[in-house]
Amino acid sequence: MKFPIPHTLKQIAAIIDCNYIGSDDFSVLGMNEIHVVTEGDIVFVDHPKYYNKALESKATIILINKEVDCPKGKALLISDDPFRDFNKLTVYFKPFQKSFSSISDSAIIGENTIIQPNSFIGNNVSIGANCVIHSNVSIYDNCNIGNNVTIHAGSILGSDAFYYKNRLSGFDKLLSGGRVVVEDNVDIGALCTIDRGVTGDTKIGEGTKLDNQVHIGHDTVIGKKCLIASQTGIAGCVVIEDEVTLWGQVGITSGITIGKKAVVMGQTGVTKSIEGGKSYFGTPIEESREKLKQLANVKKIPSILQKIDNK
Repeated sequence: MKFPIPHTLKQIAAIIDCNYIGSDDFSVLGMNEIHVVTEGDIVFVDHPKYYNKALESKATIILINKEVDCPKGKALLISDDPFRDFNKLTVYFKPFQKSFSSISDSAIIGENTIIQPNSFIGNNVSIGANCVIHSNVSIYDNCNIGNNVTIHAGSILGSDAFYYKNRLSGFDKLLSGGRVVVEDNVDIGALCTIDRGVTGDTKIGEGTKLDNQVHIGHDTVIGKKCLIASQTGIAGCVVIEDEVTLWGQVGITSGITIGKKAVVMGQTGVTKSIEGGKSYFGTPIEESREKLKQLANVKKIPSILQKIDNK
C-alpha cells in the first residue's frame, strides 16, 4: 500500500507515537507485508526469529520492538508493539468509509455492465465494461474489476484477511487495507469469497474461471487461464501460476507456489510448493501416478498377509 503522498520518518513516528532511528526527513512511501515490500516501504517485525529477514528485506523502514543496529540506507521505528502500530497506520491511511447507498457514488461502472438488484458496490470500486454482477453480490471498497467479468449470486469480494495475533486477552486482528483485483474475462461462481490483501492486492488473472463456493485468501495471486473447481480453499499469500487446474475440494496451505499447468486432483491437500506441468493427488501430496500406485499396493496387503499365514 502506497501512501497518497510521501511522508517523512518524523511524521510517521508522530502518528504512532514512537521513537525512531534515522534522519527526520527520511522518505516513507508506503507500508507492506514482507513478501511484497519495495524500497520506501515500512515492514513490521515483532519476533527475534524474523529480525534479520525484516532488516535484510527490500523495506527501507523497519517497525521493530527492539533497538538494533540500523542497516545502512535504512531507518527504524522503535515500538513496544509493532503489530498494534502497523494497525494504527492502516487506520490512518486507509480508514473505513461508511457507505450511504447500494452503489457508491464514487464507484466507476463501465459501459454495458449490468448490476442486478440487491448487490452492493462499495466506495472507490472500479468495474469495467460488459460485466454482469448478479444479485446479492458484495464488492467491498477499492476493488478493481476488469472487462467482461461475470460474478454470480452471493459472492463477496474484498472481505478482510484471516490474520490474527494470539494475545492473552484473545485474538488481535491485523487490519486489512489492500484490494481485490480481477482481470478481464474472469468468471466467478456463486457464493465465492475472495479476501483483500492486508496491504497489497489479491489478484485473479485474465481468463481464470472459478466454480461455486471457492475461497481465496488474502494476498494470493492467481495467474491466467486457471480452472478452480467447487469447494476449493486457498490460503493467503499463495502464488498460482498460469493455466493451473484445481479440482473439487482441494485445500492449499499459505505461502506456497503452484507451478504453471499443474493439475491437482480432487480432495488433495497441497502442503508444499509443487512444480508445474505435472498431475498431483493425495494428502500428503504426491504426483498422482505415484500416489495411485501406493494405493494399489495397499490393497494387496491382505493377500500378502494371507500368504504368509498359510506358510
